[in-house]
Amino acid sequence: MEIPSGLHVQSNRPLDKFLVATKLEIEAPQGLRVGPAMYPRTVLRNLKFFKRTRAGLEGRTVIRFNVTVPANFDSKSAEIKARLKFQACNDDACFPPLTREAKFG
Repeated sequence: MEIPSGLHVQSNRPLDKFLVATKLEIEAPQGLRVGPAMYPRTVLRNLKFFKRTRAGLEGRTVIRFNVTVPANFDSKSAEIKARLKFQACNDDACFPPLTREAKFG
């Protein structure tokens, strides 16, 4: 993710229940094994409108996952789909959650 300056995205484990966690979902063809998403460390911030500390992501953020291709996989290529759900905030407000999709393969 490239998070623009001035914005913060909720972590995968927000500190408040009403905030929307960042979540990466991966779809892969049958036969491929996808490991769990590995989220980066969060940054703790206090925002003007929010009285409590918030755990978020900022700037260039990399979320990693492993894909295992078994030796007997019967295709020369495969398409992997990634769906990222997140909620961004600035110092004044949080915005509605968004979902972005990408395809690899």
